[in-house]
Amino acid sequence: MIDWDDMRVFLGVARARSLSGAAPGLRMDPATVGRRIARLEESLGATLFLKSPQGYALTDFGARLQARAEEAEEAMRLAIEEGQGASQGLTGQVRVGAPDGCANYLLPQVAARIQTENPGLEFQILALPRVVNLSRREADMAITVSPPDAGRLTVQKITDYKLHLAQRRDAPEARSLADVRGRPVVGYIPDMIFDRALDYLGGLGLGAVQLASNSVSVQLMLLRQGGVGVVHDFALPYAPELGRILTDEVSFTRAFYLVRHDADRRSERISRLAAAVIRGLRDEVLRLEGLASLTEGQGGTTLPS
Repeated sequence: MIDWDDMRVFLGVARARSLSGAAPGLRMDPATVGRRIARLEESLGATLFLKSPQGYALTDFGARLQARAEEAEEAMRLAIEEGQGASQGLTGQVRVGAPDGCANYLLPQVAARIQTENPGLEFQILALPRVVNLSRREADMAITVSPPDAGRLTVQKITDYKLHLAQRRDAPEARSLADVRGRPVVGYIPDMIFDRALDYLGGLGLGAVQLASNSVSVQLMLLRQGGVGVVHDFALPYAPELGRILTDEVSFTRAFYLVRHDADRRSERISRLAAAVIRGLRDEVLRLEGLASLTEGQGGTTLPS
């Protein structure tokens, strides 16, 4: 008979594709993970992984076993939730992946409020300058700037948000794009733009990006040193020395989407958490964008609480 704990180890390696990648989440050292996989393969009389310098790739049998193991994992989780009852507060661990702009300027406030209302919840924020891989269970749910068009996923639009050109308030006034050409441009590293929706500067004719980062937070810090670049309106209250420019000429609207595994629609816990995250992000975008507009004519002296 197969021990479910061995299947948990198997799923960890299948998702991480390496022993070292799976070890932290399993709270084991890589050598122990390897021994557990070898024991499971011996018990089953079948090879589950093909080992190479690139990592652990599932065999055909391993892929079939992963599908069945994930079904069992989901059934167990649903049974536990039903036993706990929907009337209780949210408990356990949840990991939400998000692009770093959202993860830095929006999710901390939202997570703190949700956790305060649910003291038994452990809320983890995974900030990545790329799309979170839900199929590998990097997170329980992900926030994206474009809705995915593949995979067995549930996608809900959260909210629109605005972006504008910005520069230091003490920089020379800009009345047109011609006034800012020649100034250092801050933006993404061009070959690391992971979503076309993030390519803001392409059609503005400002020239090459001289100060670049794959991180929105680093871009904001670069702008505080000077230059011109595109900034989320919801991030501006965190950089009071920056102000929007040419708002009638240059304005972008993008959206956040909440993405989760399609199977999680049956999970009362995940559905309640998803609703709380969506509600919280909508409120926080509205609050911070309003604050950015309010402080536009006040020298940017008010900071968000």
